Amino acid sequence: MPEQSCRRCGATLEPGVLICPQCRLLVHGDEVEFLRHSALSREEQEDRSGAEQLWQQALSLVPPGSPHEVWIRRHIAELKQAPATGAAKPAAQSKWTKRLGPLAPLALVLAKAKTLFFALFKLKFLFSFVAFFGFYWALFGAWFGIGFAVMILLHEMGHYVEVRRRGLPAEMPVFLPGLGAYVKWQALGVTEEVRAMISLAGPAAGTVAALVAYGLFLYNGHPLWAALAHTGAWLNLLNLIPVWVLDGEGAARPLDRLGCFSLLLFCGVLFWWTSQPVLLLVMAGLGWQIYKKHLPLEGSLRVQLYFASVLAVLGWLMHATPIVQ
Repeated sequence: MPEQSCRRCGATLEPGVLICPQCRLLVHGDEVEFLRHSALSREEQEDRSGAEQLWQQALSLVPPGSPHEVWIRRHIAELKQAPATGAAKPAAQSKWTKRLGPLAPLALVLAKAKTLFFALFKLKFLFSFVAFFGFYWALFGAWFGIGFAVMILLHEMGHYVEVRRRGLPAEMPVFLPGLGAYVKWQALGVTEEVRAMISLAGPAAGTVAALVAYGLFLYNGHPLWAALAHTGAWLNLLNLIPVWVLDGEGAARPLDRLGCFSLLLFCGVLFWWTSQPVLLLVMAGLGWQIYKKHLPLEGSLRVQLYFASVLAVLGWLMHATPIVQ
């Protein structure tokens, strides 16, 4: 059997191993991702038996005891316990349609919207957001507090929407007053490029929010919008530093040394143009990535260009927006 190596760090893999012992990458991550998509497609078609078979195949490709295995087993159990759908449902709907008469279409829309409503406004999300807003209201006043909280919400929703768009399980954001916010989601063996796209989706959404605030400042000249635009740009740029916990770390994972070095030079040009010190921190983080032991042999140009685009817009926005005292 030919010797196998990890596609991310190049480490030699023993026959039958399911996860790289050095960088912890799933060896069969692409196959797991394909099986996941196929299983979810079967579930949408109400083919539970076919979906369960695909999930069982995925189980054989993930390490025992890993978060991937735990999630898949729990999902299979939920699939088995879910009530069957079929002929009884239309009959029940027909019964209520006759009773409600012309109001039936509206009732049907509201019934379907109920699940979405409660999914979006779970108490943990709602209470934490209110507490988050209240914290910044007490510090900076009501208008800046609500504007800042909404900008952070849009940043986190960028992550959430991107995760859900890819068919992965995710929870609504949880806010930590004075610290930030996070979205809890299950990776299920996705590639490092997909992880990077999800990591960059938050700063990208935050960039759009800051651009809207800057546009409103240009429109009416109110200093509140300038303060929100500058603060939003600064926080999203800070979040792109490729170190643990921040989005920049996930975004830099699929970059090889050449990709990191190219971004480092690009940040240097942005710093020369904008004189924004936070870019030096991004450069330092990229320098750390260059000297790490485990980097992919072949980087993702797509992620590199996405990363550079968000950096460029945020750098320009900080340079263009006046600092309000």
